[in-house]
Amino acid sequence: MNKTVKNILKSLLFLIVGSVILYIVYIRNQNAYLAECALNNIPEDQCNLLDKITDDIRGANYSWVVLALIIYMVSNVLRALRWNMLLQPLGYTPRFFNSFGAIMVGYLANLGIPRSGEFVRAGLLAKYEDYEAEKVMGTIVTDRILDFICLLIIVGLALILSFNDFVNYFSSNDTSLNSFKALLSPFYLGLTAIVGISSLVVIWKLRSRIFNTKIGLKIKNILLGFWQGIMTIFKLKNPFLFIIYSFGIWACYYLMTYIMFFSFEPTAHLDAVTGLVTFVFGTLGIVIPTPGGMGSYQYLISEALGLYGIASSDAFSFANILFFSVQLFCNIFLGIITLVVLPIFNANGQEK
Repeated sequence: MNKTVKNILKSLLFLIVGSVILYIVYIRNQNAYLAECALNNIPEDQCNLLDKITDDIRGANYSWVVLALIIYMVSNVLRALRWNMLLQPLGYTPRFFNSFGAIMVGYLANLGIPRSGEFVRAGLLAKYEDYEAEKVMGTIVTDRILDFICLLIIVGLALILSFNDFVNYFSSNDTSLNSFKALLSPFYLGLTAIVGISSLVVIWKLRSRIFNTKIGLKIKNILLGFWQGIMTIFKLKNPFLFIIYSFGIWACYYLMTYIMFFSFEPTAHLDAVTGLVTFVFGTLGIVIPTPGGMGSYQYLISEALGLYGIASSDAFSFANILFFSVQLFCNIFLGIITLVVLPIFNANGQEK
C-alpha cells in the first residue's frame, strides 16, 4: 500500500470518527430539542433540529461573522510574523507570504489528517525557502510549546473568573458531581498539596534511576525540548515584540468567539467572561484528533453555553455557525487558494 493510499485512508478514518461524534451530539441535542418543544406545546413534527440549524445559519447576522473571520485571519498574520522571529536565530529570513501560506495550507492539511499540518507547514517553507526541514520543524515545536503555555494561562484565567458558574452548573445538573465542591475544600486542597510535594521529592531523589528507563528518557527529552523551546525566546532580537505577537494571537482567538455571539440572537446578550469560557471549551474540543475538532468542538461549545442557560438547541446552532464559518471559508477556501498561489509566487526561482 503506497503512501498516498494510506493518507487517503487515514483522512477517511478521521472524517468518519468526526462525523460519528457529530452525529451523536446531534441526536443528543435533537432529543433535548423535542423536550423543549413538548414543554412549549409544539407538535413533534415541527421540531426537526436540522431544520432549526439551517434556519439559524440563514438568519445569522453575517456582518458580525465577517468581522470575526477577519480577526481570525489577523491571528494567522501574527502567527506568521511570530514564526519568522523564531526562524531568525537560525539565520533564516523567509518571505512573509511563504510563512503565512505554509500556515494556511497546514490548517487545510489538518482537516484531512489531524496533526499533519505541522509537518506540511515545515515542508512547504523548507521547500520554497530552501531551508533544512528539520530546523524549521524545531521552530514549529517551539511555536506549539508557547501555544500550550498560553492555553494553560487562559484556562486558569477562565476558572478564576467563572469558578462559581462551574460549581453551580455541576451541582444543579448532576448530584453525583456535588463531590466536586468537597474536593475543593481546604482539607482536600491541603492533602493534594502534600501528596504533590511528596511525590516531587521522591521523583527528584530517584531521578537517576527514573531517567535511565525508556519511559524516563522520553519524559526527559520532552522536558528538555520544552525548556529549550522556552529559552529560544531570550535569543530573539526583540523578545518583547515576540510576546506581543503571542498575546495578539490568542486575543484574536478569544475575540473571534466573543464577537460571533452577536451574530446569533440567543447568544447576543452574553458577556465577555462567557466568551472566554466558551472559547476555552471550544479550544479543548479542537485538541481531539478529528478534522478541525468536528463533533467534539460542537459538544464542548454547547456544554459551555449550557453553563449560562442557553438552550442546547440554540447552543448547537451557534457552535455550527462558528465552526463551519471558520473551517469552510478560512481553512478550506483560503487554504486551497494559498496552496494554488504558493507555487506561482515562488515560480522561476524568485529572489528573496
